[in-house]
Amino acid sequence: MSDQLSSLVTIFTEFYYWLTVVLMFFIHVGFCLYEVAASRHKNHLHTLMKNTMLIPLVTITFFFFGWWIYFAFPNGPGIIGGLVAAPHAVPWSDVMGAHMGGGADLENGWARINGVFWAAFLLFSWTAASIVSGSVIERITSGGFWILAVAIGSVFWIIDAAWGWHADGWMVQLLGYHDAYASGVIHAIAGGFALGVLVVLGPRIGKFAADGTPRNINPRNPWLAAIGLFMIYAGFWGFYVACNVPMWDVQAGDGVFYSATNIYLAPTTLSAITFNFLMSLAGGMLAGYWVSKGDAFWTYSSGLAGIIAASAGNDLYHPIQAMFIAIVGVIVMYKMHYWVERRFKVDDAVGAVAVHGYAGFFGVVVAGFMLWGYPSSPNPDYAAINPLGQFIGAVIMFGVLGFLPGWVIAKIIHACGFLRIPREVEIAGLDTAANAELEAEAQAVAAAERN
Repeated sequence: MSDQLSSLVTIFTEFYYWLTVVLMFFIHVGFCLYEVAASRHKNHLHTLMKNTMLIPLVTITFFFFGWWIYFAFPNGPGIIGGLVAAPHAVPWSDVMGAHMGGGADLENGWARINGVFWAAFLLFSWTAASIVSGSVIERITSGGFWILAVAIGSVFWIIDAAWGWHADGWMVQLLGYHDAYASGVIHAIAGGFALGVLVVLGPRIGKFAADGTPRNINPRNPWLAAIGLFMIYAGFWGFYVACNVPMWDVQAGDGVFYSATNIYLAPTTLSAITFNFLMSLAGGMLAGYWVSKGDAFWTYSSGLAGIIAASAGNDLYHPIQAMFIAIVGVIVMYKMHYWVERRFKVDDAVGAVAVHGYAGFFGVVVAGFMLWGYPSSPNPDYAAINPLGQFIGAVIMFGVLGFLPGWVIAKIIHACGFLRIPREVEIAGLDTAANAELEAEAQAVAAAERN
């Protein structure tokens, strides 16, 4: 850091991302709360620990290779170029630890920012894995889920981030892909991945009647679900803030103009995204209340879906646009949830595929129409935002990098015999079965000691 201005930018940016991590931690707390609320009493502890233990597993794997993928894969590789060198992101790099900076490869204070920027992306990884976690509760093995969590959290979502959420990603360059607050990059891919897993995993026992009619398995604790979803709303502030760069000279080379920017380094303001965040939340909740006829769980979930539906373009939308996009997105995702459930017998326990996947897909596509012709990036050589590019991008996010890997990996785990818990354990409850096993082991030990 050669002067006072560069020092101020670096230290402010370091502190900025550090705070986003604190806020985003509420997202994971919220997921744990509302997944437990949606599960039955006999599965509470298993549901909680399944989602809790993805934290260390995804954190370690993201340290070793997830962070490197983001910087190494913007060209595909093999689509518009090869791997990109990313010496700061390999686990043996000096700056993947305590470091004050220095050297030509660490200019602009990167050594000080690397850790907090890594942590912000890591919390996105936890979010992607937690989205999958809620959809599969009460029937998946812990080990099977943790393999899936590492796959989505440290591999597939970060590939799509490199492709479409990187200032020089090939999807931005060729398709004009624009997804400022991750309608597709995190939500559509995680929803698609969850759907692929659910197709293989199958429904919970008793979800469908003998004639195929779906039964509602309502949340056991609606109050806890409400608290969990409000925690996710709070954490989503950090999510939005972490998608921005706080101070950047967007006219470097031909002038000086410092601004906050979106993930593509195009100027935006926190004021603009605050309007749009709250208006899309409000539109989503109103639509959810109306379409679900006042169902509390869907009303709260629809607030989240509304934000997700508008997130792709919330750096550029007018607040009223954001509100109406959220309203339409919620109606679409709600109708899609029940149509897929009836038609394909898919049991999504918390509506995660709908709230994140369908709303995210819709959000990416609608941005192509609402923002048609806007620059996708500050680079004038890259394609502009357009409907076809956004639609192809949505298919890549939801289908190619989401549904397909989820289905394939779940198939492999299922073939190995440890994707789904045994029928008798599911009927008894995962917590009940675990307690019975521990009690049997204790009795065996006591008997051995007596003999």
